[in-house]
Parts: sequence; structure tokens; C-alpha cells
Amino acid sequence: MSVTAEAGTFLERAPLVLRDAVVQWFPAPLQWLAHHLITIVAILAVFGVFFAFTTVAERKLLGRLQNRLGPNRAGLPWIKGSKLFGLTQPFADAVKALTKEDIVPAAADKLLHFLAPVLVVAFSLMTFAVLPFGRNLIPVELDAALLYFFAAGSATELAIFMAGWASRNKYSLLAAMRALAQVISYELPLMLSVVPVVLVVGSLSTSEIALAQGGWTFGFLPHWHVFTPWGFFGFLLFLVAALAESNRAPFDLPEAESELIAGHLTEYSGFKYALFFMAEYFGLTALSGLGVTLFLGGWQAPFAFLEFIPSYAWFMLKLIGMIGFFIWARGTLLRLRIDQLTRLAWQFMVPLALINLGNAAFWALTSGWSGPLQFVRWGVSIALVVGPFILLGRGLNGGRGPRTYRYATS
Repeated sequence: MSVTAEAGTFLERAPLVLRDAVVQWFPAPLQWLAHHLITIVAILAVFGVFFAFTTVAERKLLGRLQNRLGPNRAGLPWIKGSKLFGLTQPFADAVKALTKEDIVPAAADKLLHFLAPVLVVAFSLMTFAVLPFGRNLIPVELDAALLYFFAAGSATELAIFMAGWASRNKYSLLAAMRALAQVISYELPLMLSVVPVVLVVGSLSTSEIALAQGGWTFGFLPHWHVFTPWGFFGFLLFLVAALAESNRAPFDLPEAESELIAGHLTEYSGFKYALFFMAEYFGLTALSGLGVTLFLGGWQAPFAFLEFIPSYAWFMLKLIGMIGFFIWARGTLLRLRIDQLTRLAWQFMVPLALINLGNAAFWALTSGWSGPLQFVRWGVSIALVVGPFILLGRGLNGGRGPRTYRYATS
């Protein structure tokens, strides 16, 4: 074995070896508890720091897109003149959020008002439990991991409505109801975009789905689902639905300040508001991790000669790429109206997701085709994607003329 391969093997096993070494310090009856607590602390630490620096990256990237600098002043207070390119800005924001006054309306339901931000963060963090961050690096191995992921993610809807209801504010309640309409509308195409992967792989386990995408054709083309017609189209549907599920632009209607003040967060301040902000990023990161697992090969390396790099490094690089795409979309696209949002989900994405499910079934049934039949297979699969996309896209605004605006004249 080469020195590079040995180093890669050591780095691959390092997190597991370190965890097992720490677990051995505890008495045998408590080792199972220590094992799970270490996993929980690791997830909180890694993705807590990842959340902090994601906010800096987003603000800097949006600043560049808008021809400004973004945060670049916050440094170390005990070192005079240190700015560190503003990288300590999220820690300054955390101190600010913790020290701000927590204002609760007199008529609000105090208990529910407090529980809503706590629950939304808890449910968002629960989704990380079934993501395979690397080879043999998954917090909880479940045969029905995808069902668990969507069950935990869907529970955030309860916390959103709880926040609007407990605030005793009509704007908060209306915004919470509109947020539920958006989340429920896009949950269906999000789940339907995942079903083709389950159909082709034959498993609901996220680790088995990642393993199924191993290997290369001709030594350089990875067997990732995104490199198939049904996988590429399913990935696009997944991206759009994930944008809506995480309330990101152009689907940021639940917190449309110009329409509903601050949405269901109107009566929240201080650290409670920061918890909602944190939960949004945790949810976005978890959905990005799921997209990486389902369509981008999970922790698999893109080329065989790069396998010496630890698998968790590949997962994080792909995850960063997904987050970068969502930031770029926020700085590029304009917000949709609520009627456009719901029409896009029910009249366009749901039918396309169902058609793509049939496309994946065709792909799975023709897996034995070879030679010239492979060209037929690809042609039919691409036609099953492109044809309905064009037809449904043209009919999406059929019968609806362009909106005209009239302004008062003096």
C-alpha cells in the first residue's frame, strides 16, 4: 500500500477510532449512552460551526452579487486592529441575540410562544440522524431512514403554526397559515422526487442508497443518479422543492416583510428569533445533505484515483456546493406571488414528479438492455422527461393574460 493510500485509510478511520477511544473511558454499562452522546455533541459542534460560517459566506456572497463588501470588520477584540475579514461576525451576532431583551406580548400564550422556536430547532436537528456523512459514518442506521427524515422534517410545520397561533397577532396567524400552505404544497413534489431513487435502489436506507452509487463507467463516469435522465430531472425537482421547503428565495413568502411584517416571527425577538433563523439553516443543510445522498453519490469520490481522500471530506464538499447554489439562487431570483407558488407546485411539479416516477420504472425494467438498445433506452428516457416538461410549462399560464397595472395620475 502506498503512503498516500495509508494516510487516506488512517484519516478515513480517525473519527471512528477517536470516538471508540473516548467511549472506552466509561464503565461498560454506560458505554452505549456515551456513544450516542458523543455523536450528538459532534453533530451539534460541526453543524453549529458550519451554520455560523454559512451565514458569513452568504452575506459576503450576496454582498458581491449586490456590488458591496458584506461583513468585513469583526475581528478579535483583544488584538488591536485585527479584522480577520469579518469571519468572527457570527459570534458577535450570537452575543447580540443572547443579550437582547425577550419581549413577549401580554396576550400571547407564554408556554407555546416559548416552545415553538425550541421545537423547530429540535425537529430540524433530528433529520441529521440518518444522513451518511461518510463510509460507516452515520449516526443512526435505519432501514426506513427516508421515512424518518420526512417525518422529522414535517414536524416543523407544527412549530410554525404554534408560533403564529401563540403570538395572538393576526399578521402572525395569517403568515403561519400561508407558510403551512406553502410547505404542505411542496412536500408532495419533494417526496415524489425521492421515490424514483427508492424504486431503482430498492431500499429506504440512506446508507444503502449511497453505496448503490459506487463505481465508475470507463473509469471516470461515476454511477451517481444525477447522471441518468430520471435522476437529473428528479434532482432538479428536488432542488426547487427544497428551496420552497426551507423558505428560501424565491419562495420566502412566510417571512415576506413587505407583505406581512416578518411573518410568523413578528412577535419574536432576541434569541427566540435567532432560533428560528438557526432552524432554517439547519433544515436547508439537512435537505442539501439528503440531495447529496440521493443524487450526487453521497460520500462517494467522483473519480477512482481520488478515493484516498476521506469519504466525509467528499460529502462536505458536495454539501458546500449545494449550499452555495441556494445562496446564489437567493441573490438572483425574484420572489413569487402566492398564487404562482401554489400553481407551480400542483399544476407543474406534481405531474412532472409522477411522470418521472414512471420514467424511473422504465429505466429499472430496461437495465438489461445493451448495445444499440442502450441508445434507445436513453432516448426514450430523455423524451419522457423533456416532452411533458415543455407541454406542462406552456400550459402553466394558459388562459391567463399578462397582468396590467394602473397608477393614479395627478
